[in-house]
Amino acid sequence: MKNIKNYQAKKYESEKYTKVDEGIYKIADDWKPGYLYVTSLSFEQEPELGEGEDAGYISQYPLEDILDKFLVHVSDFYEDLNKEGLVMCYQEFASPKLENIESLREIIGKHVYNKEEDGRIKLIIE
Repeated sequence: MKNIKNYQAKKYESEKYTKVDEGIYKIADDWKPGYLYVTSLSFEQEPELGEGEDAGYISQYPLEDILDKFLVHVSDFYEDLNKEGLVMCYQEFASPKLENIESLREIIGKHVYNKEEDGRIKLIIE
């Protein structure tokens, strides 16, 4: 994944969302009392690294490793934006913990990919 940027979704302008910080919003959690903190990112996949080899498809990796590392989940897939043939991908990430979203946003502007080291796959953020 490269060219990782903040994505300012139109939906964040609604009353459901409260801005917490730049690119971070909170919304009432539908599943339990409390809030979910959300942020949206855009990024470009790298087919040469095995990402997005099928047009319009967001690869499971390194996305799955990002979710695990930062303890977040995907809360919106922006299907209308993630259309076949488009270079940029869009995802909304959520967590009940603000610090998880803040940490996730540290990948903005970085290069994130998986690399095999010593027979294991490692998530690289540089």
